[in-house]
Order: sequence, then structure tokens, then C-alpha cells
Amino acid sequence: MEPGVNRTGDWAPELPWFAAYTRYQHEKGVAEVLASKGFETFLPLYAVTHRWKDRFKNLSLPLFPCYVFFRGSLARRLEILTTPGLHWLVGCGGCPSEIPRAEVEALQRAMGEGVKVEPYPFLKYGDWVRVKSGPLTGIEGILVRKKNRSRLVLSIELLQKSATVEVDGFAVERVGGERTALGVRSLPNEFLGEGRKSLRC
Repeated sequence: MEPGVNRTGDWAPELPWFAAYTRYQHEKGVAEVLASKGFETFLPLYAVTHRWKDRFKNLSLPLFPCYVFFRGSLARRLEILTTPGLHWLVGCGGCPSEIPRAEVEALQRAMGEGVKVEPYPFLKYGDWVRVKSGPLTGIEGILVRKKNRSRLVLSIELLQKSATVEVDGFAVERVGGERTALGVRSLPNEFLGEGRKSLRC
């Protein structure tokens, strides 16, 4: 089975999520080996069509290249770091940093609903919204517009990586009044770009 969204080792929901940085194109292998060692792993993939010589080929590529999410005891850190294709654990000062559970669960839920998810440049500015109706009710993210469609940007702050999922503009509401991704009350329009326009969908 392809490590498409989740591969589960010893499921431990009380443990925090971490991110492993891998060699390029080694994400799936790292996810499989970590799962075989008993760690729960999450490798979000998205579908893309590439032209290959005289034909088209459908591929499943990592949403965040070179990153694999996992959770399990860091007491087994040596087992993690000796995984073939794994470079290091994402963190600060040599200490792995926990990823907020809500960020990972938002991605897991979006992937599980079968809606279109694709990579998106990481955004620090924009209005923070919550989906108030439909299958993604309760998910929060930054609302932007792309190709005349409203999209919700889901981000993993630690990795500075983001992905978008299509949403209906009328199905979202602003969170916390003037709250933004940075928690400030207002931002220059040049920083908000199309994200500001999408609030009027």
C-alpha cells in the first residue's frame, strides 16, 4: 500500500507530531520505514498530471517535498535518525520541535474528504477564517483567491510550508474579528493581495 496519507505503526494520539527532513524523492521510503519501526506517519500526497514525451502521466507527489510527519517516542531518536534517506528532525538548536496537532489534523481532514489539495506558497499575511458549513466545517486557515476560486490555505508554521484546498467563499467566516495570520489588527493591502478580495465572495 502506498503511504498516501497515513501509515500507522503504534498509534499514540497523546504524543506530539514532529517533522523529518528527508533526501529528495525519499519521502515515501522514509514514511514506510518509520511505520515499520512502529511510528505513526503522515505523508500527504497530491495528484498532478505531467507530460512525458508524447503522453501524459498521472503522479502522486508529496505535498511538502522532503518532509514526512510522524509521532512516537523521541526516546527512540537513534532509530529515527538511522532511517535510510532521513537527514534530520526539524527543530531548533538540535532539539526537535513539536508541530501543533491542529495543523496536522487540518491537513489530514482535508486530504480525507477527497477535495482538491495542492501546494501553495507559504503565507504569513492574510485574514484568518473558519469554515462554517460543509464537510470541512471547523477547519481554520487563510482565505485567498486563485483563478477566480476561493481557497483555504492550510499551513505548517514550523516548516514554512502551505497547501490550499478549494472552499466556497460563503462557507467561511472571519475568526476573531480583525485577527490575521500574525495576530495583528491590520496589514497593508500589498501584503494581503488577493486574500483580502476573497473575503467578499
